[in-house]
Amino acid sequence: MEAQAIGTGRLDLLPLLVEHAEEMAAVLSDPALHTFVGGAPETADVLRARYRRMTAGSPDPAVSWLNWVIRLRDEDRLTGTVQATAGPSGHGSVAEVAWVVGVPWQGRGIATEAARGLVAWLERQQVRTVVAHIHPGHRASAAVAAAAGLAPTGERHEGEIRWRRSLG
Repeated sequence: MEAQAIGTGRLDLLPLLVEHAEEMAAVLSDPALHTFVGGAPETADVLRARYRRMTAGSPDPAVSWLNWVIRLRDEDRLTGTVQATAGPSGHGSVAEVAWVVGVPWQGRGIATEAARGLVAWLERQQVRTVVAHIHPGHRASAAVAAAAGLAPTGERHEGEIRWRRSLG
């Protein structure tokens, strides 16, 4: 599976490129983004190196690393990312998804719209299950998952709640 451009009402989800690192370093520069996931903002150089690894793809040929930047069309600027790691499971293919939107663009429905667009695209790719791991205190991310049709399972993974949606 390979990331393809996805259009939604206001957004373009564009396959990640190393060249996105400079703009994304600014988008992801607020330390508040790391409240639930840990770490700290990364420089453009660090992001470039990470994006090189990500765009090279998974070392496991059965697993697809799918990464997009979120472009808010009317402002012609990047506002965040969505990603999916897709691979086989005992019940058809499964994709683990995640999203992040820069602080200046939060509260505008961008993460919800991007997550819905991503899940719809995954369904067209014959993915059967979508999973997200969300910190129990991260209400905004839980709301995005719910809006994308995922539901909490009661299972935990590294302290986070596993959310799941069956497709197709």
